[in-house]
Amino acid sequence: MTMLEIARSRPVVPVIEINNAGDAVPLARALIAGGIDVIEVTFRTEAAAAAIAAIRKEVPDMLVGAGTVVTKDQVTRALDLGVAFGVAPGLNPDTIEAFTKAKVPFMPGIATASEIEGALAIGCRMLKFFPAEASGGVAMLKALSGPYASLGVRFCPTGGVNPGNMLEYLSLPIVATIGGSWVATKQHIADGDWDGITARAAEALAQAAKAV
Repeated sequence: MTMLEIARSRPVVPVIEINNAGDAVPLARALIAGGIDVIEVTFRTEAAAAAIAAIRKEVPDMLVGAGTVVTKDQVTRALDLGVAFGVAPGLNPDTIEAFTKAKVPFMPGIATASEIEGALAIGCRMLKFFPAEASGGVAMLKALSGPYASLGVRFCPTGGVNPGNMLEYLSLPIVATIGGSWVATKQHIADGDWDGITARAAEALAQAAKAV
């Protein structure tokens, strides 16, 4: 499965920061109960690797990706863990090459036209638009669609995407999926708000279904 295929079939990708690996499995089960079967666990905490391993072992129906993959060590750990995909906030050709060699889908981050062309030059067409709102949001993506949509470029805007603006993003043909943390924030996870996470996951999918 390519990164674009993953994105197109899953309109909402929860971007998760886990501080306690023990929360990983109940979190994943809460998301599954709400209809979301994909998760991006970011390498922003020491618990990330253990969380990814636990979800892969205990919740096999969940498609687990590694996010914020920015160092060589994180690349190695992500691939050793057997992640389904990787994501980065920026564009690093060495990281992309490593994931490509391992035949694991990867989505680099971009914020400018020059970075899009850099991604195209190394074969990446499914791109993370980050930080979305700070980089011009929906208006910026509309502008970028002109020169790049016909080349097969598609985006996953992340960074400031929330229930109030998600439909604006998903209604753009150039957007394949969105990423965000509102479904399961650090506080939600710390509080063990599993029912709330399930409810927000279901609501996010219901909202995404309204996109035209």
